[in-house]
Amino acid sequence: MKIIIHGGFFSESGTNQEVKLAKQESLKTIVQQGYDYLQTHSAAETVVYTVALLEDDPLFNAGTGSQIQSDGHIRLSASLMDGKTLKFSGVINIEEVKNPIYIAQMLQGAEDRVLSGNGAQHYARENGFDYYNPEIPQRRQEYEKKLNDSIRLGTVGCVALDAEGNLAAATSTGGKGFEISGRVSDSATPAGNYANAQAAVSCTGVGEDITSGGLATKIVTRVTDGMSLQQATEKTLTEMKPFDGFAGIIALTAKGDVHYADTHPYMVWAAFDNGVKVFN
Repeated sequence: MKIIIHGGFFSESGTNQEVKLAKQESLKTIVQQGYDYLQTHSAAETVVYTVALLEDDPLFNAGTGSQIQSDGHIRLSASLMDGKTLKFSGVINIEEVKNPIYIAQMLQGAEDRVLSGNGAQHYARENGFDYYNPEIPQRRQEYEKKLNDSIRLGTVGCVALDAEGNLAAATSTGGKGFEISGRVSDSATPAGNYANAQAAVSCTGVGEDITSGGLATKIVTRVTDGMSLQQATEKTLTEMKPFDGFAGIIALTAKGDVHYADTHPYMVWAAFDNGVKVFN
C-alpha cells in the first residue's frame, strides 16, 4: 500500500520560508492521514478522502482558498479515476460547494459522469451538497491586486495503491486565477487525472499545457505498454519542451513504483513509501 499527494507548485502562494514550512508540515500530516485511511479502504475511497483534506486546507488552491476568476467568481473542478473500474467522473467550473471531489465521487455511479457549470451545481444541490463560499481574505487581496500570472499555479491531487493492488487518482483545482469565465482546466479531464490497472497519475501546472500534452493518459498508456514509470514520465515531459510546457506529476504503478517529476521548479508533494517523505 502506497500513497503520494501534491499541492501544486510552490510559487502558487509565494516563496517565503514560512509558507514553505507550512506546506511541508501540512502535506506530511495529510499524507499520513491518507495512508492510515488506506489501511482499511480502497484506493478510490482513499484518493477522494485525501483530496478532500487538501481541499479543506487554505494553503492550497482547491476547495477553500481557491483562486478568484476574472469576473470575481470562484469556480472549482475535480475528478476521480478508478483504475479498477476504469470509470472517470468529474465536475467542471462548479460554484459554491465545499468539496468538489465528493461530487466527482458520487458521479461514479451516474450515467452522465462529467458535469459542468450550472448543471453540476444543480446536481450537487439535489444530492445534499449545501451552499459554501470557498473564498478566503488572501485570495480576495490577490484578486484585487491582480497578481502576476506566474504565481497563480496550483492544484491538489492524490494517487493511491491499495491492499488489493488497485490504483486510483483524484485531482482538484480552483483554477489559475483571473481566467476567462468558462475556461476549462485539465483537472477534470483524463489529461490531468488518469488511472488503470497498471498505473495512476495526477497532474498540476498550466492546464492548457497539460491538456496539449495529454499528460496523465500518455504516461499511463506508456507504462501499460511496457515502459518503466520513470521512462514514461521523462519521455512525456520531454515532449512538452517545444511549447515550454509547465507541469508536474505524481504517479504510482501496480508494482509499487512511486514517482514525481516536474518541468519547472518546483512542485510540492509528499508520499508514504516506507515512511513519510516530503519535498525539500
